[in-house]
Amino acid sequence: MEPVSRLKSIKAWAEHDRPREKMLEKGQKALSDAELLAILIGSGSANESAVDLSKRILASVSNNLSELSRLEIPELTRFRGIGPAKAINIVAALELGRRRRQSESLQRQTITSSSDAFELMQPIVGDLAYEEFWVITLNRSNKVKRTLCISEGGVEGTVADPKKIFKMALEDNASGVILCHNHPSGALRPSENDVKVTRKCKEAGAFLELPVLDHLIVGHEKYFSFADEGLL
Repeated sequence: MEPVSRLKSIKAWAEHDRPREKMLEKGQKALSDAELLAILIGSGSANESAVDLSKRILASVSNNLSELSRLEIPELTRFRGIGPAKAINIVAALELGRRRRQSESLQRQTITSSSDAFELMQPIVGDLAYEEFWVITLNRSNKVKRTLCISEGGVEGTVADPKKIFKMALEDNASGVILCHNHPSGALRPSENDVKVTRKCKEAGAFLELPVLDHLIVGHEKYFSFADEGLL
């Protein structure tokens, strides 16, 4: 049995210094983002609690969890008190959250709106630090057959080849396609090249009787739809 003084000292802690106990008592939904992050971190330092360290990390990304998920291990270890092991815990937990959202989207595989396509693609490309161009192939009932990466690029852009897009779509025996790429900057307005690629693909799809149903530009939390904006 632990000494009485030790038991009293735990109960005397401020609530924000003991998120594990708070979770056991009230459940995980009662915890703030900083408290949940503190559980992953495990411990702070002599000068800073795990919760305070978590607040400092979250403040660096404007308390935006999507931005936090974009941080890599070397970026996290720049914070005093975060070593490789703690950084790995954070990255692994956020990746599990991303995969959970992706698996939930895959269970709803019929695309009936641009928001359905966004929910499918955001976990895949929304938090990337570089551009990727993808195509969703659909059957006649607008059920997803596959999501296919066409190309990977840099921060500034990526190349989308209509020949490759429709080659893959024809191999899938698709009845329609949705184009998708991300803008790492978060800016959602289409570039001149985005408009040009969309136009080329629309023309190619019409010739092949394999229509382009939409082209999404995916950001961290929002998206731009060519179809919704009347640009398709």
